Amino acid sequence: MGRSRKPGDAAKLIGPDPHDVHEIVFAKRVDGTVPGQTFLNSCPETVRDRFRAIAIAVAAAPPYRHSGGGYWEAMHGDMKGFHEVRIDGPKRTHYRFFCLVDSRAKGAKKPYLVIVDGRSKAFRTTISKSDYRAVRAIGKECLLCNPRRLA
Repeated sequence: MGRSRKPGDAAKLIGPDPHDVHEIVFAKRVDGTVPGQTFLNSCPETVRDRFRAIAIAVAAAPPYRHSGGGYWEAMHGDMKGFHEVRIDGPKRTHYRFFCLVDSRAKGAKKPYLVIVDGRSKAFRTTISKSDYRAVRAIGKECLLCNPRRLA
């Protein structure tokens, strides 16, 4: 760590590099909970490791330039402004991590890649509208406070 690298090298490292374009952070709610971190910790180890590798690769890329390889996708409709990390886990379970790219945070030295929350779902099912509403509420709460409440 601490050495310069190309964005494609990100998955080879254990953690973010100080030269990354984005800083990876978690949204913290007013009540002090950190839903994205709680969700990540509840995932199987293989999913956690894969998510970390994807987040590091995204953080190393210039804003909105990471191709994603099918794992990092901009969301549309009611979820416009969010990005989704998609990971297939064991037992045909799909894991979704919802993120924001935040370049307007006061006091930030670089844009944030904010991990907002996550959900899991069975193969060929959908995430409920109420779950999407809950994720949007956490994202809105995070962006209303500036400087941000982050973990």
